[in-house]
Amino acid sequence: MTAIAQTAPSRRERGPIVSFLRRLFLGKPLGAAGAIIFAVFLVCGLFADVLAPYGYNQVDPINRLKPPSLAFPFGTDNLGRDMLSRVLYGAQLSVIIGFCGAALATVVSIVIGILSGYLGGKFDVVVQRLVDAWMSFPDLVILIVVVSVLGPGMWQVIVVLGFLYGIGGSRIIRGAVISVRENTYVYAAQSIGAATARVLIFHVLPNVMPTVIVLFTMRVGAVILVEAGLSFLGLGIPPPAPSWGGMLTGSGRTFMYLAPWLALAPGICLTLVVYGINMFGDALRDLLDPRMRGGRR
Repeated sequence: MTAIAQTAPSRRERGPIVSFLRRLFLGKPLGAAGAIIFAVFLVCGLFADVLAPYGYNQVDPINRLKPPSLAFPFGTDNLGRDMLSRVLYGAQLSVIIGFCGAALATVVSIVIGILSGYLGGKFDVVVQRLVDAWMSFPDLVILIVVVSVLGPGMWQVIVVLGFLYGIGGSRIIRGAVISVRENTYVYAAQSIGAATARVLIFHVLPNVMPTVIVLFTMRVGAVILVEAGLSFLGLGIPPPAPSWGGMLTGSGRTFMYLAPWLALAPGICLTLVVYGINMFGDALRDLLDPRMRGGRR
């Protein structure tokens, strides 16, 4: 019995990652499926140069508007470009824009939310009124105006979306900080004379990280979706870059009835990746937020 007890790993010995994955796959099957979908698109985006059978702008006039086949699994467009290759390179662009835009938005939300929630007082009132004024404008109007001024491009879209979602998301971080700053360990750190920066970095920020992680995950899907919408309007990534939104508004819309696969391929990929990220984000919220777990430990 002693040997068996020593060899069988306890729940504490499994490690936090194994325990988290076990809870994810057993308790949140939709979240696990979303994580798998997101991981597949992430690998496709990172290794698009290796996985794509052709270049994203490699033209073959002989094979124009070919339907899906063994040679071209997703068919070809009106210029003879392989749609599978363009979708894979589009995943690469979406991964870059999604992660960079979400990372910038998360950093902006952390800076504004932590300072506003921890300092409080008049500073919090002024900052929140500015955030309210910012959020009173429709997102689409801000995006169209700013991108029209800066011009279309990947980094312009990342910066605009990062600040747009970062300022709005700061209220979520602020709410988490307000609940954390009333804990005993924060008062203990303040009582021994710890600097404000040290309290924020070592005591407040680690305890709001579950909220930050969930916010980042949800922002990735939102940024990818909005970038596709901007590209559809002609304000996102300029051609010939293979943006999913650009493919939908270009040949996908022009040849919708003659070659429906031109719109189906990027449309289905966009739907799957956003659905997967949102399902994974919901599962993360339930698993990382102790208020969502009820009495379980």
